[in-house]
Amino acid sequence: MKPKISIRYCPLCGWLLRSAWMAQELLTTFTDELQEVALVPAGKGEFKILCDDEIIWDRSANEGFPDVATLKQTVRDAACPDKSLGHIDKSRNKG
Repeated sequence: MKPKISIRYCPLCGWLLRSAWMAQELLTTFTDELQEVALVPAGKGEFKILCDDEIIWDRSANEGFPDVATLKQTVRDAACPDKSLGHIDKSRNKG
């Protein structure tokens, strides 16, 4: 069974578009590796990304939102650690 990603976001905070953009990035990058990416309206101020039922990003704990490279690396590390992210991995290894 392929992993499921859930993006829990606060609709009151206006984070739907950000969450939808992140979902699109993940679905484009992990076309064959993920079963689904779900957008889940959540409580006030909440923004979390889960792989199956494990929290892999929490806006409160991680002090903000991930940039696209961090997002993809975080999901890759949790869902399919053997997948190469090409130029994202190369640019992160230089810095």
